[in-house]
Amino acid sequence: MSKKITPYKDSNLGKKEQVAQMFDNISENYDGLNRVISFGIDVKWRKKVIQLIGATKPKKILDIATGTGDLAIMMSELNADKIVGLDISQGMLEVGKHKIAAQQLTHKIDMVHGDSENIPFEDNYFDAITVSFGVRNFENLDKGLQEISRVLKPGGVFVVLETAVPTHPLYKFGYAIHSKYVLPLIGKLFSKDKIAYSYLSESANAFPCGKAFNNILEKNGFIDTKDIPVTFGVASIYTASK
Repeated sequence: MSKKITPYKDSNLGKKEQVAQMFDNISENYDGLNRVISFGIDVKWRKKVIQLIGATKPKKILDIATGTGDLAIMMSELNADKIVGLDISQGMLEVGKHKIAAQQLTHKIDMVHGDSENIPFEDNYFDAITVSFGVRNFENLDKGLQEISRVLKPGGVFVVLETAVPTHPLYKFGYAIHSKYVLPLIGKLFSKDKIAYSYLSESANAFPCGKAFNNILEKNGFIDTKDIPVTFGVASIYTASK
């Protein structure tokens, strides 16, 4: 992203602190609004991520920008020994902890407050790492990716699920209407933070998708990069290894 997109234009805080504040503000109703905004299709996308991760039979998995733990919870069906959900928002983590406890998964999933640019684990620790709808929120994308590479084992798999802009003119038009008008309107009507969903829309449109993101991954040391467009190209799943 050549232009730095932040949630609060008049804030003196850095992007990292603003993102944490924003997600703290919307944590209580994030899950419900997320299902409405995506028409529930995001669940299908996450299932595809789990298939890709599961094929490698990882024992230790890190889910960065885990939010309320949706993907981490879904990955509990895999035969992994340890799943860690990492997020910069304490509010989102607290919601996630309640969900994990309700499903009796506290023995399998650890929710950790932390920063993607300073991951509190040793080198070559995880067999697989995921990020769903989070890389565009990194303050320093290169630094975050390099840190992910550091804690990923050689041969380990890295899978990213992120919004994308469709290339087909008709789908691109529909996506533009949804992201520019529908998403911010829903956020303003139902979220405590009136700015948050405008930021999420703006940051999604500005994020480099497809080959552009693969190039960034390769620049930061990843290999075997591949992008898989889903649902007419409104999102993409990226796979890479170390």
